[in-house]
Amino acid sequence: MKYFEFFNPVKICAGEDAILHLNYELQSLCVKKPLLLSDEGLKKLGLVDKVIKISKLENYVLYTNIPTDSGVEVVNNILKFLQENNCDGIVALGGGSVIDTAKGVKMAYARTSDLKQIMGLEVISKAKELPFIVMPTTAGTGSEVTNVAVIRDEKTDVKMEFITPYLMPNVAIIDPTLTLTLPPKISASTGFDALCHAIEGFSCMQKNPISDAYALTSIKLIYDNLLTVCKEPNNKEARLNMAIASTLAGLCFGNSMVGGVHAIGHSLGGVCHIAHGDAMTILLPHVMEFNKEKLCSIYAQLFDIFCQCNEGVKDEKEKCECVIQAIKGFRQELNILTGLPINLTDTKRYDKTLIDEIVQGALNDGAMIVNPVGMTIQDIKNILQRAE
Repeated sequence: MKYFEFFNPVKICAGEDAILHLNYELQSLCVKKPLLLSDEGLKKLGLVDKVIKISKLENYVLYTNIPTDSGVEVVNNILKFLQENNCDGIVALGGGSVIDTAKGVKMAYARTSDLKQIMGLEVISKAKELPFIVMPTTAGTGSEVTNVAVIRDEKTDVKMEFITPYLMPNVAIIDPTLTLTLPPKISASTGFDALCHAIEGFSCMQKNPISDAYALTSIKLIYDNLLTVCKEPNNKEARLNMAIASTLAGLCFGNSMVGGVHAIGHSLGGVCHIAHGDAMTILLPHVMEFNKEKLCSIYAQLFDIFCQCNEGVKDEKEKCECVIQAIKGFRQELNILTGLPINLTDTKRYDKTLIDEIVQGALNDGAMIVNPVGMTIQDIKNILQRAE
């Protein structure tokens, strides 16, 4: 068996009323004045006030001016705000953008420098430790348990990817009540993002037996619960299952990485500003088609999850094809139910005249390195054309 490493030091507090544990975890980390990071949307929905009230959070400082597609300037502004208010820890309440922004602040705090000066470093000094608790409000990114952050450079429109153990939160509080306000379309998009994390983590070049176990459990939970969440937004059991699935997928890809779907998707997000979950939804079956000759035996292992009704199928290639078609069908059901885009045209953001820029961004993305099948410029163009 090849050598591998698996690392995850994050304490996970999961279940209904997990919010109640926030104060205890802050005290355990010796945080006396936390900076609570969130966004204006969650503040207007009343979720920020709800968390403050339920957790009985005191002596905190609130910052909610975080855009959907956060970037370097936002991180630098928050770092200055944190220092001016003498905060000694961070609580991130939100989706991927809020959590990645918080991770950026944690990195910049460690080095007291602009993020651009840190980009490319895998080892960041821990001389200035900043306790960090995450409370995800979407079930998709898995960022609450990963060592990865994607932060946009506003001046170049490039999404910079940071990978370092220093990004890991100390605690992840997974409470299904935090996702109840998610509209069905966003639930579908973020849920498919988690599915993509698990499938790419299960099939990329750095997969390992431990990450595989997390991936398979995550994939089954998503396939069994995502449609229910979209049909019954207040179903707490399904919401908790999706939240756990997202965390499991994060544990998987945080140790095995992703692949071509994410490489192209990151570029689509940076160049065309297509929502990350939407890009994952659109691209996943097309990249699986591209990879299937080499990954046939791996995709076939998902047959029992996606194709339970096809008991007569025995051939490995047929199982592989059945899985890909089932994922397309699953995607189609979500599209009918929520309006989730399943092609690039549906996003109303895709500009095919920028295809060369998108391709170049995808080729330069770190996730492309671990895709099991090498992609050429023409390969990526073909995938984008089929996804139109």
